[in-house]
Amino acid sequence: MKRRNIILFCCLLVLSYSCSNKNEIRDGDLLFIVAEDHGLSSAISRVTQTEMKTNYEHVAIIRIDSDTIWVLDASPKEGTRKILLKDFMDERGSAVYRYRLKGEYSNSINRGWPLAEEMLGKPYNFSYVWNDTSHYCSEFIYRMFENDSIFKLNPMTFIDPETGEFDATWVAHYDSLGMAIPEGEPGCNPNGLAASDKLEFLGRFHL
Repeated sequence: MKRRNIILFCCLLVLSYSCSNKNEIRDGDLLFIVAEDHGLSSAISRVTQTEMKTNYEHVAIIRIDSDTIWVLDASPKEGTRKILLKDFMDERGSAVYRYRLKGEYSNSINRGWPLAEEMLGKPYNFSYVWNDTSHYCSEFIYRMFENDSIFKLNPMTFIDPETGEFDATWVAHYDSLGMAIPEGEPGCNPNGLAASDKLEFLGRFHL
C-alpha cells in the first residue's frame, strides 16, 4: 500500500511540474493569434490552412528583459516593434495560443535576439515579397531563426482552396499595390510556422 502511495505521489509530482512548466512564461515563447473573420486576417487563414487546421493570422515572440516582459513582432500599423506584453494582449480581438521551441532547439533563441533587434523599426511588408527593407510577421520570426534553419520557406499561394481561384481579398489587395500577385514566390505564414515539428504547443494564452 505504501509503495502504491509513493508511485501515485511521484506521478502527481511529475504532472504538477509539467503543468507549471507549461504555464511559466519563457523568453522566446511564440504567440499565435487566431484569424478574425474579415479582411486580410481572414484571407491569410483561408489560403494558408494546414493539415493541423490551424487558422492563425499573426505571430509574435516574447522577450523577457530583467523583470519586464516584451513582445516583438511586425505589426501592419507600426512595422517591426517592441511592445509590452500587456499592451500587446490589450490589442488582441481574438484568441492567442502559445508555442515554444523544443529543448534541443532552445539555444537558437539567444542567438536570434541580435537579428531581431536589427530588424526593429522597419515598416510592415504589405507586398509579402522577400526584401531587406520591410518585414511581415512570420518573416520577422523566420529571419530571427534563419541561421539555425528552425523554419522553412515554401512557395506562397493566394488561391482559395475551396474555389481554386485567387482569393478575392488578395486580388483587391495587390490591385491596390499596383503589382501582380506573387504566387509561387518563397515565403512563410503563421500557420506554416505553427505546424513545425520543432515547436511544442502549450495551449491558449492568458495574462
